[in-house]
Amino acid sequence: MGKRSRQRQKNQNTAGYADIVKENKLFEHYYKEQGLVPDGEFEEFMEAMREPLPATIRITGYKSHAKEILHCLKEKYFKDIQELEVDGQKIEAPQPLSWYPDEQAWHTNMSRKIIRKSPLLEKFHQFLVSETESGNISRQEAVSMIPPLLMKIESHHKILDMCAAPGSKTAQLIEMLHADMDVPFPEGFVIANDVDNKRCYLLVHQAKRLNSPCIMVVNHDASCIPTLQIESDGRKNVLFYDRILCDVPCSGDGTMRKNIDVWKKWTTSNSLHLHGLQLRIAVRGVEQLAVGGRMVYSTCSLNPVEDEAVIAALLEKSEGALELADSSADLPGLKWMPGVTSWKLMTKEGQWYSDWSEVPSSRHTQIRPTMFPPTDKDKLAGMHLERCMRILPHHQNTGGFFVAVLVKKAPMPWNKRYPKPSALRVTGGLLFSLRPPPSKKMKLFGYKENPFVFLTEDDPVFTTIQSFYDLSPDFPKLNVLTRTHEGKKRHLYMVSKELRNVLLNNTERMKVINTGVKVWSRNSDGEEFGCAFRLAQEGIYTLQPYIHSRIITVSVEDIKVLLTQENPYLSKLEEDAHAQAKKIGMGSIVLKYIPNPNNPAEPQCPIQLCGWRGKTSIRAFVPRNERFHYLRMLGVEVFRDKQGVGQKRRDGDKEGEGEEAKEEEEGAAAENEAELDLENGGENGSESKTASSNQETSR
Repeated sequence: MGKRSRQRQKNQNTAGYADIVKENKLFEHYYKEQGLVPDGEFEEFMEAMREPLPATIRITGYKSHAKEILHCLKEKYFKDIQELEVDGQKIEAPQPLSWYPDEQAWHTNMSRKIIRKSPLLEKFHQFLVSETESGNISRQEAVSMIPPLLMKIESHHKILDMCAAPGSKTAQLIEMLHADMDVPFPEGFVIANDVDNKRCYLLVHQAKRLNSPCIMVVNHDASCIPTLQIESDGRKNVLFYDRILCDVPCSGDGTMRKNIDVWKKWTTSNSLHLHGLQLRIAVRGVEQLAVGGRMVYSTCSLNPVEDEAVIAALLEKSEGALELADSSADLPGLKWMPGVTSWKLMTKEGQWYSDWSEVPSSRHTQIRPTMFPPTDKDKLAGMHLERCMRILPHHQNTGGFFVAVLVKKAPMPWNKRYPKPSALRVTGGLLFSLRPPPSKKMKLFGYKENPFVFLTEDDPVFTTIQSFYDLSPDFPKLNVLTRTHEGKKRHLYMVSKELRNVLLNNTERMKVINTGVKVWSRNSDGEEFGCAFRLAQEGIYTLQPYIHSRIITVSVEDIKVLLTQENPYLSKLEEDAHAQAKKIGMGSIVLKYIPNPNNPAEPQCPIQLCGWRGKTSIRAFVPRNERFHYLRMLGVEVFRDKQGVGQKRRDGDKEGEGEEAKEEEEGAAAENEAELDLENGGENGSESKTASSNQETSR
């Protein structure tokens, strides 16, 4: 290692990784031999692998607030940073990712050390942490953003995310479903699955920020995820998905810039162990894909054994039912290498094999025929493996990644040949269960979930809710559920009609961890004012189109008052809002801001807040981070000191306050736990599904 490299290595050591040297001779030898990196670029490739990963953020795109956040970032934070110097060094301002649409994704090389030295950068950091916690910004590695963009999602699509945790890609899928904010219930939905029960809760945390009624989190082994049924026209049919994301567990060698321990642990046997699982998951995926649908297969590994070998085996088994889509024009600005058509296998001892025929029988359990390129040259050419995309770290300062888009042209051949559910087929040394028989009683592991109980249209809770909020006649009462069979209903949730169909017809088949967006919460104080249920901020954008009373239209100045004053008197509102408030009785209310296109200085997106009309005062029921978010959009400077804006317990009106205050405190605790790792491209949970972090690999 040269002097410069040693110095850089010393500087780049991060806490907990001080002993890890960023060298692995076997890795270098393996990838040099494979020829995946263009001639003359290998040293540059290795240098990039040793550098820390830039932090990347994505502005969540399904909210119409996205443009406002982008405006706030560019005008308020990025402009200031461009002129900034720290210790005589000019700070490099964040840059948009050239290939991500509408400047909705940015990357920066700022380290934690620099952030600590500048109050301006600390303010920017707090903005990122706070906006992340309220779901308006996602901390996500750049290459991880690619698969959802290639899925071409529309609002009516039924989507399966097979190995979804920690959930940053799932969040993108949900956003795409909700591209049209005027539609509270898109026809499509996302079923997000993960084998690891604990990581499913990471997934729930990510998804909950987006407040969608169209997401369900389930807990299954992706390689045998059950076939679901839905009812249509009085008949039960198999649920086939329009889009599937198959982001499989992998060796994670494309994540070395972030997961530094991969340098020490990398060996070729990781890929050999994972290939079979990856292929089983992909096969299970295409079985559940609708004809005409798209499945995106991706890994954060550069290894052809986990990448092209899986795709080639899948195409060969499909006998023409699948084809690789040409996605070369889908992400202009993204640099990628075409998939390869030849590769070799190497054991951890350094033994190379170019063909299955060379593998001694003693190695047949470890090395399988599907790991090699097809030997039939015409068949290989017809697969168009060059349509696969490999992203190399040194080309655009990213992690390493592989992605391929498959389109289903016909049912899978084994589904046609073996229609019986119990049929098994052995191909290429792998045993596939085409439709795993549903167990008589589902085995529950991890935490036991509360039931999902749908309300009937004549449930007594609707009597007061209907009249108090003047619900539309078309309000979908059947989509409302609770989490208890007995006792008082504490919270009411809503799911879309399509997810209700899935839930009702598959209770014995699947383990649901979470679904539904909270729309009402019980508030015993509210009973004396006419309704025991107050509106919940999480579900206000879903619910509001159906509410026709208890709405106060507010101005920008009104919102500033409501979000900065502890418990303002009604008279603090501007004349119009004050007059409306006086006509409404005590209890839960909607505070609605409608943008004025003739005043571009004000936010150009609708804002809806839950509130409470007290005897003489009014307040907004908004969690702390969302409070910060809306204030920033209105141009109010928010900078968290030790006391923190909105942390004080409010005095005055007590109606309905206790539970909301508790929720705000919980929100504050969650935010304080959130830490934006600007040094290693940090995300919420590890993005790579490496062998060490995913139970699926041991199955």
